[in-house]
This record gives sequence, structure tokens and C-alpha cells, in this order.
Amino acid sequence: MVFRESTYSVLLVSASAKFNEAMMPLLPVNEFWPVTVAKSVSEAGRRLLEADFDLVVINAPLPDDFGMQLAMDTCASSEAGVLLLVKSEVYDEVYFKVVTCGVVTLSKPTNERMIAQNLRVLCATRERLRRVEEKQVSVEEKIEEIRLMNRAKWLLIERLRMSEEAAHNYIIRQSMDMRISKREAAENVIRTYQ
Repeated sequence: MVFRESTYSVLLVSASAKFNEAMMPLLPVNEFWPVTVAKSVSEAGRRLLEADFDLVVINAPLPDDFGMQLAMDTCASSEAGVLLLVKSEVYDEVYFKVVTCGVVTLSKPTNERMIAQNLRVLCATRERLRRVEEKQVSVEEKIEEIRLMNRAKWLLIERLRMSEEAAHNYIIRQSMDMRISKREAAENVIRTYQ
């Protein structure tokens, strides 16, 4: 058993008690926790509104809908990895409809090894999406810092008649002298001269 610092939350959408029972050994607590079970598309929809999940496993068909639209909607509205299990007779048709949305499809009957491998692929994909999210947040923070710096510079230009270069250097100097970030220095200028 390998200890992990974090686990993947799972929404298991299946009306089959036998399938759910077979899935539990493939979702060990040290890797997958919590595991939430929904027995219909409508229940799964409620669960997805209540919490974010890293992985969503859908055993189609479900009592109130097939589950294909749920899989596509989940991929479109969240960063969750989605595994859709469908009968082999409809696999090709379903696969071609959902693949462009990012849904991983597996035909039934299948074996534990195939499910476990697909879960690992979804975990790897989820980690990649996490890194993209972190980069996006970082870029958004940088853009906000630039906006604050520009706003502060223009206030210094307006109020103190500084050149743009002098205003920029003033904010940088304040940041270094006070041992604060450029963003905080810009916010201080904005508070002072607005």
C-alpha cells in the first residue's frame, strides 16, 4: 500500500448494487475518498451541485436516463474525470458522441483490471488539470497585479506630477523598503491618493 498525501473524491453513479459492490475494492480509501454513490441521474445531478468531485464513474443505463448526457454535462461544467461504462452493443455509438467532450468510455462486460487502469488514467488527467488550474490562477493574479500597478502609477502621475517611470520606481522602492509585495505597495498608493 502506497501512502498518498491527497485522495481523489469519487461520485459513483450506478443503480446496480452488484456493480457498486464490485467497484469498492477498486476504490481503496488511501487513494479514493470520499466515495459517494448516486443511484440515478437526478440524484447524481444533486450531488454534483452540492460538492466537487475529482472522478465521476457512471454505470449506464440508469433508471431515469441513460447517463450519456450526465457524462457530457459533467465534463463541460467541472474538472472531474468522467468514466462512462456502457454495454458493448452501444459502445461505438456512445463513444463517438462523448469523446469530444472528454468522457472516457469503457464497454461492458469488462474486468477489474480495465476499470482500474481507466481510473488511473482519469487520476493522471485530473492532476494535469490541477496544474492548468494553478497556472490560470497565477496568470489571473499577475494580471490583477499589473492593473493595480497601473492604477497606482496613474494616481501618482495625476496627484504628484511624476513621470510614468518615476511612478513605477516609487512603487517598487516602497515595496522593497517596506518589505511588502508590489501589489501591496500599489494598494497603499491607491488608498493614499484616491
